[in-house]
Amino acid sequence: SVFTVLILTLLVLLTVATFLWNLLVLATILRVKAFHRVPHNLVASTAVSDVLVAALVMPLSLVKELSAGRRWRLGRELCLVWVCLDVLCCTASIWNVTAIALDRYWSITRHLEYTLLTRRRISNVMIALTWALSAAISLAPLFGWGETYSPEHERCQVSQEPSYTIVSTGGAFYLPLCVVLFVYWKIYKAAKFRVGGRRRNAVVPLPEAAQVKEASREPQMVFTARHAAITFQTDGETWREQKEKKAALMVGILIGVFVLCWIPFFITELVSPLCSCNIPPVWKSIFLWLGYSNSFFNPLIYTAFNKNYNNAFKNLFVKQR
Repeated sequence: SVFTVLILTLLVLLTVATFLWNLLVLATILRVKAFHRVPHNLVASTAVSDVLVAALVMPLSLVKELSAGRRWRLGRELCLVWVCLDVLCCTASIWNVTAIALDRYWSITRHLEYTLLTRRRISNVMIALTWALSAAISLAPLFGWGETYSPEHERCQVSQEPSYTIVSTGGAFYLPLCVVLFVYWKIYKAAKFRVGGRRRNAVVPLPEAAQVKEASREPQMVFTARHAAITFQTDGETWREQKEKKAALMVGILIGVFVLCWIPFFITELVSPLCSCNIPPVWKSIFLWLGYSNSFFNPLIYTAFNKNYNNAFKNLFVKQR
């Protein structure tokens, strides 16, 4: 039908756009020397996981969508490879988003202790743990923890073993979800505390007529130069407060999109094997591709809030021309 062709066209465009956009981010980070430092290694790790999702996972998922009844006709070996890559890349993408949120949180709340060298070490540790945990979750079914391929029904899916479902969904989504929600709550609380403290400590100049009248009641420091009053306005936002506010907004949008994209899929993944519920395949496909779309939105979000990326994109295209 025309509707089916339209949906498949949109999925193909989503796959191509996700691949090209994340590849552009990687090329920019590699070519611009100013990006060869923290936190851009976290952005690069996220872009790598999202590029792999677009290059290795989404095309095979599209082939599965095109088959009649969404059956897997590519054999057992390719099914195991596809499922492992799916879990590996998507889990790594989710944990990389969590690592970016943690990095922004520490840079806002501990900017004195969180030096460039410290950020580099911690970010490298987070990247290593991200890929190690993702590999452990994705490779577990290969060692007998559940079955991913059913030759009788030509079905290829993530292992539905209840114990594996609990561990995999918890490690791949629910644990990072708790971390990012806690991080954003702390960022919001810290930003609110700083704004409140700045307002309490603000120096607001009094009107000229009231300065003499109130002088006897409260101690004040008055500066005069040839009978001209000099006042200082300090209740505006400082450069650092503006930077922190922008970082908090970016983290909030990144977390919000992450939750909206992945929570329908992981709720069905957790509930379906435990309660033996029969969820229609069309809804499973919708939730799965909604999760894949998070790999498209990630680079859009963390580059839209950084002018350096926009300038680097322009310079990259200008040099190529």
